[in-house]
Amino acid sequence: MSRTMTMSGTTRVLGGITVPDTPLIAQAMDYARTSSEPYLFNHAVRSWLFSVRLGQLQGVPHDPEVVAVGSLLHDLGLTNCCTGPKRFEVEGADAARDFAREQGLDDRRVQLIWDSVALNSTPSIGLYKETEVALCTAGIGLDYGGPQYDQIPPDEMNSILTEFPRLDMKRCFKDSVCAIIKAKPETTYDNFARDFGERFVPGYHPQSSVDFLMNAPFEE
Repeated sequence: MSRTMTMSGTTRVLGGITVPDTPLIAQAMDYARTSSEPYLFNHAVRSWLFSVRLGQLQGVPHDPEVVAVGSLLHDLGLTNCCTGPKRFEVEGADAARDFAREQGLDDRRVQLIWDSVALNSTPSIGLYKETEVALCTAGIGLDYGGPQYDQIPPDEMNSILTEFPRLDMKRCFKDSVCAIIKAKPETTYDNFARDFGERFVPGYHPQSSVDFLMNAPFEE
C-alpha cells in the first residue's frame, strides 16, 4: 500500500485502485474495521473501491470524502454498535451521521452521507439521488449482486478481491440479515430484508402494504 501526493491531495493504492487518503477517510475506515466482522469490513471496503472506480471510469465529478464515508459505513446497522428499534439501514445512517458531525462536516455533506447509507439497499431510489449517493449505491450494489460487474477491468477486479476477499460473503450476509429479522421483524416488512425472511426464517409472516390500506380506520 503506497501513498503519494497529487494536486488534489494525498492518495494511496488499495486493491490496485488509487483512492483519496485524508484523515476523515482514515477515521471512517477505522470505525468500519473496529465495528464490523471481517467479512463485512471487506464488503465495505470493496464497495468503496467499486464506487471510486466507477466514478473514475465514467468521469463523474463528486465529493470523494462523502463517497468514502458513505460506502465504508453503509452497513453499520448490521453491527453490534447499532441495535436500536429502527430498520438497520436507518440505524446505520444515524450512526454515520453522528460520526460525520463529530468530524465537523457541514449539514449538506452530512445529509448526503445519511442518504447514502439509508438508501444503500434501495437502488431504485438511490441511483437517482445526488451524485455521491448514486455512486455509493452503485458500488455497494456491484459488490452485493454484481450490477456493472463488467465495467471493472478483470485485472482490477482480481486485485480488489485478492486484497479484500469475500470471506464467505453470501452466507455471512444472509445470516446477518436473518438475525435482524428474528430480533425485530417489524422493521423488515417494507424492504429487501423481507425476501430473506420469506426464504430463510421459519415462521416469518410479514405484513402486507395492502393490509395497511384495507385495514385503515376509514370507511372508504
